[in-house]
Amino acid sequence: MQVPRISASSYSNTAPLIWSFLYGSERGRFELILDNAPARSAEMLRQRRVSAALVPVIEYQRIEDVLLVPDVCIGAQERVRSVCLVTKGVDLEDVKSVALDVSSKTSIALTKIIFREFYALDPTYKQAKPNLIEMLSDSDCALLIGDPSLTVDEKIYRKFDLAETWKSFTGFGFVFAMWMANAENSDAAEQIDFAAARDEGLKHLGEIIANYETEISLARDDFKTYLSENIAYSIDDSMQNGLSLFFDLAHKHNLIERLKSLRFV
Repeated sequence: MQVPRISASSYSNTAPLIWSFLYGSERGRFELILDNAPARSAEMLRQRRVSAALVPVIEYQRIEDVLLVPDVCIGAQERVRSVCLVTKGVDLEDVKSVALDVSSKTSIALTKIIFREFYALDPTYKQAKPNLIEMLSDSDCALLIGDPSLTVDEKIYRKFDLAETWKSFTGFGFVFAMWMANAENSDAAEQIDFAAARDEGLKHLGEIIANYETEISLARDDFKTYLSENIAYSIDDSMQNGLSLFFDLAHKHNLIERLKSLRFV
């Protein structure tokens, strides 16, 4: 039998979900493909190159014949810290142009919803590599996701947390990414206990933080707070309601062509 292939980004907030596959009890049972960009995992799932992938949630509505893995996610109940809009001092209500991190999918849709639905604005957008200085050289605002956004110097820039902004307008938490599987090959995904892998990873935060110490200049305690308190790896009722509202608003603002009901592995 062919070993199932799965894909995920290599951001630090993904690490608790994949630690088991790299170092723990699931090591060697599955082929794990890592890439910096969550958008890349979505593309691999769309091309049927993997059986399952940790994918930006908006792509559930765009990729044909995929199923969600229940409960396991990357999300936030309050403040996420690693998905943000950054300006040189401009308030969001005064933004006229936005540089969008090409690594993103869900966060791009969320950014457009926040401006259109909550601020009644429609700034111009351009895709950009996640380099803050270059992004803000010709745009009022930059969308940054993942580890680069954790170390934005807030003495120089204003940082608007997207989960916090969403919560302030809706009262709900937010889900950024979930494991998804090909419906036509869901048997492979059913071999994998993603929830157990998550739980095992969360017991090894110290080792995970050590792996990223040379890459991310956060104090150890601050890094632990980020992974254990800011990021939510299970979906509560508030986040579930937020996910439903996000999909509804994405459809309302023509960010997805149609609204699919949720189907699970």
